Amino acid sequence: MTAPITLRQRLQRPGLVVAPGVHDMVSLRLADALGFDALYMTGFGTVASHLGLPDAGLATYTDMVGRVRQMATQARTPLIADGDTGYGGLLNVQHTVQGYEAAGAQAIQLEDQEVPKKCGHTPGRRVVPMADMVRKIEVAVASRRSRDFLIIARTDARTAHGLDEALRRAEAYARAGADVLFVESPENEDEMRRIGRTAGALGVPLLANMVDGGKTPLLSRQALEAIGYRLAIFPVTALLAAAHAMQAVYATLQQRGSSQGLAQPLLRFDEMTQLMGFPAVHEFERRWADPQ
Repeated sequence: MTAPITLRQRLQRPGLVVAPGVHDMVSLRLADALGFDALYMTGFGTVASHLGLPDAGLATYTDMVGRVRQMATQARTPLIADGDTGYGGLLNVQHTVQGYEAAGAQAIQLEDQEVPKKCGHTPGRRVVPMADMVRKIEVAVASRRSRDFLIIARTDARTAHGLDEALRRAEAYARAGADVLFVESPENEDEMRRIGRTAGALGVPLLANMVDGGKTPLLSRQALEAIGYRLAIFPVTALLAAAHAMQAVYATLQQRGSSQGLAQPLLRFDEMTQLMGFPAVHEFERRWADPQ
């Protein structure tokens, strides 16, 4: 039996890797069944669904590593996991990298924001000195047990300090050993092309963050590939769609007191039970039924 390829191996092959955001175990099961090359455990969505709080540095390592383990254990698809700032200093970064790797993720995203961090498409983000983040990346690279566990280095410098500073940081992070570069929040296609040229010169795969309603323009697969992106994450697309659908359903129930005539399309109940693994439960019960 041929072993599945790792995310590192996939990034060495042609074509854009599309990684949809997954935020809970239902979204994980749905996306995992569709044959994507990677899945992205979104910090924004995971914090929202798990804690009901904003992605503003409120989730702890313990909150997040548990979600990583749940998702990676059930997923057949390589999982990229949001590791925020590493949840503290250099020793915390070591602990986080080793914990996420042991939990089954194939990549961790680390960013250069100050603590507490904020969602990358919200205002007021502040970054640490570049040298501090370089040390974090060096620690992360030294702490992993396998080279197949990828270190994704994200810089949030564009919004507060401009694109030139963000590109200087991207180059420094690549030289520190980052496997993938993530320049957050470019604001137009020209900026994205400059980022692509920088990453291409460095020979490091580049990640595009496609946030619906965010600061960065949403581009087609072909346009992203032409710019030089190798990996595209869609962190909140499914979450926004699910929230909109639930909002409509709850409004109808509140107004009518019934789901009769509901306009919102629904997954059939038998499809949901299939998705969640009930056939295996029924087979187990048949096999181990009381022989009396």
